[in-house]
Amino acid sequence: MAFDLAAYRRQWFTDGTAARRDVLAGIVVALALIPEAIGFSIIAGVDPRLGLYASVAIALTISLVGGRPGMISAATAAVAVVVIPLSREHGVEYLFVATILMGLIQIVAGVLRLDFVMQFVSRSVITGFVNARAILIFMTQLPQLTNVGWHTYAMVAAGLVIIYGLPRVTTALPSPLVAILVLSAISIGMGLSVHTVGDMGKLPKGLPSIALPNVPLTLDTLRIILPYSLTMAAVGLLESLPTAQIVGDMTDTDSNKRVECAGQGAANMVAALFGGMGGCAMIGQSAINVTSGGRGRLSTFVAGGFQLAREGAAQKRGGHVQAARRSSPARSASRSVSGTGRLIR
Repeated sequence: MAFDLAAYRRQWFTDGTAARRDVLAGIVVALALIPEAIGFSIIAGVDPRLGLYASVAIALTISLVGGRPGMISAATAAVAVVVIPLSREHGVEYLFVATILMGLIQIVAGVLRLDFVMQFVSRSVITGFVNARAILIFMTQLPQLTNVGWHTYAMVAAGLVIIYGLPRVTTALPSPLVAILVLSAISIGMGLSVHTVGDMGKLPKGLPSIALPNVPLTLDTLRIILPYSLTMAAVGLLESLPTAQIVGDMTDTDSNKRVECAGQGAANMVAALFGGMGGCAMIGQSAINVTSGGRGRLSTFVAGGFQLAREGAAQKRGGHVQAARRSSPARSASRSVSGTGRLIR
């Protein structure tokens, strides 16, 4: 199939109104991705910065080379749970090289048209997939609502009122973004005792830099990483392709799943080279993006770019100059323990 430059450009920009909606939706997603990336890193037993760097790299890359405009991809729990034994027993450098191989496998899957099997997935399977993910997301939030003060319940109630009530008044701004800004201002201004994103893990104060994994390129290394890479690649595509279908149903548009397979692979390879873990499409964040008005590639790009800008601003404020460093902070932290196979907490 020949590359259609005009169609690609339309997936980025149609008019000023659509661009504004994409930008605002991307900001909403970026703010929601931060705690999720930290949580998924903790699940995988690695430094939280690996999840944050992955979310930046995957979102930016997939916005350029993916086949499903408007879909959000980043570090995910589906991939994180697979790599727990690898990061625990061999260290994160092996996680990086396994993620690169994962990306290569996904690119090959795209070339071989393995996305074709999605045509045989029934509607009931898609419905079950969405409902199961909704239940899992709800269950993971329950610990945040136990053994907490009344301020937390008041904030939750206020957030629901804003998210579902504001669209009845105006749709000029995404209601989740308004809820985040208003409730954050109230919490900070009144000094409320509520959990914050910073309680989950340390946020990076610098930009990631590119580096090759520090592992021996031997058959023993391949023997260690291949089972994990195959599983990560399969899980990533099994999550991404149904999500692409769901986003298509929500927006009444088609997508190129063959390109999406290869795009997911390229995004994971880039993430690993910049010191991040693997990931795939996210049904929850994709739904947030679409319901907030995001439709094009620009929304996904803004989701990653906003996080990158935040990390750059943190670096500037802290005076952290890493241009002369070969490896990112997450890599430096990981190498100090990679030989022992301990978890990075």
